[in-house]
Amino acid sequence: MNDTLATFVRVDLVPLFAAGAAALSCALVGNFLVLRRESMLGDAISHAVLPGIVAAFLVADTRAGWPMFVGAAAAGIIAVLLVELVRRLGRVESGAAMGVVFPVMFAAGVVLMERAAARHVDLDASCVLYGQLETLTWDLTPDMLRAPLSSEALGRVPIEFWMLLGSLALVSAVVVLGFKELRVASFDPQLATSLGFSSRLISHALAVLVAVVTVASFKAVGSILVVAMLVCPAATARLITDRLEVQLWLSVVVSIVTAGGAYALGAFGAPAVGLPGSVNIAGSMALFAGALLAVAAVASPTHGVLARHARRRALATRVSEEDLVGTLYRAEELGTPVLAMDTLAQLMGGTDRATGAVRRAVAAGIAAREARGVTLTDAGREFGAGIIRTHRLWETYLVERAGLRADHVHDPAEVLEHARTEAGDRIDPPSTGPLDPHGHPIPDGSP
Repeated sequence: MNDTLATFVRVDLVPLFAAGAAALSCALVGNFLVLRRESMLGDAISHAVLPGIVAAFLVADTRAGWPMFVGAAAAGIIAVLLVELVRRLGRVESGAAMGVVFPVMFAAGVVLMERAAARHVDLDASCVLYGQLETLTWDLTPDMLRAPLSSEALGRVPIEFWMLLGSLALVSAVVVLGFKELRVASFDPQLATSLGFSSRLISHALAVLVAVVTVASFKAVGSILVVAMLVCPAATARLITDRLEVQLWLSVVVSIVTAGGAYALGAFGAPAVGLPGSVNIAGSMALFAGALLAVAAVASPTHGVLARHARRRALATRVSEEDLVGTLYRAEELGTPVLAMDTLAQLMGGTDRATGAVRRAVAAGIAAREARGVTLTDAGREFGAGIIRTHRLWETYLVERAGLRADHVHDPAEVLEHARTEAGDRIDPPSTGPLDPHGHPIPDGSP
């Protein structure tokens, strides 16, 4: 093994895999937090576990990984139970109950640190806040690097890595085995209860799972930055797709890209641009995850800003064309088959809107320009008949079924006529004949 590879194995391999395990476990459980609108639960639990960490030190008299993990996990479970107790006894919503329990538990942890012997021990706040991925090195001897992988070499892997691997295995097993229950309880808790699933029990189990993942990720990404990994990969995937299965896989991909990209950025990015040293890996993970989320928010083909703007613009274009055709059709009914551009601008609410609609309608072959103005083609006349039919059928429905007055239905029907629905065609014409409430004939056909 050459020196470069040996250095990578000893210094970077375990931190890189630890970052990936933390990102994956947070992303998997974070999907259901995002769906349930409980994204800040991880932040709340990360504060509530402080008394468990201090109590574990007081009992075990050590800062080793497993005692701290057990104490923090126990505090997280107690916090979840207390939230439910406050919610039931105080008859308040879950958010209010969380706002009571978690700050109180965090304050209790601070009091314990100040009053107990733990205040004389180096419990580094920056480690809890920002993580210490850089310290998870694999302390292998030169002989171990040259020999095949052995149990002695595995025994030198930092305990925090095994904790992260265990939390990832637990989360993966819960998501795979309980996917149906988690999906139903996240989208429709009442349906889950009617199907025999206890949505409340599932909610508690999810909170406990968040506590386990949060505690296991302390050393990797810190108790605060773990929130970014719980929210960002899942939210990024949610912006891209509306299918839960696809969202889960996308969040896995995003978390892996985040871990790998952030590690490369933090460890090698600063020297690559001429800056001394390296950047905190956990901070790079949060930055990278936030950048991916920002990209998805802008460029997502389903929920991105650009896609929504394009859909709104396409809808506005279609509505303006249909308004133009409807206006020309009504004018033709009144014996004016050609309308001047000035008249169209007044009827359609502006010169720019009328000019653009005429240009597109002429290009589509549903309108034609003449010396005196604009008129409908045969295709446009047929299309306009469908639009006016939909409009007048909606007016009929609003009067005869919804009970509105005839002089109050034009504006609502003006909006509904642009909806792509067959509801209007299923409305029976008035009993007095094929006329709308204003006495205008209802054309045959549909747009």
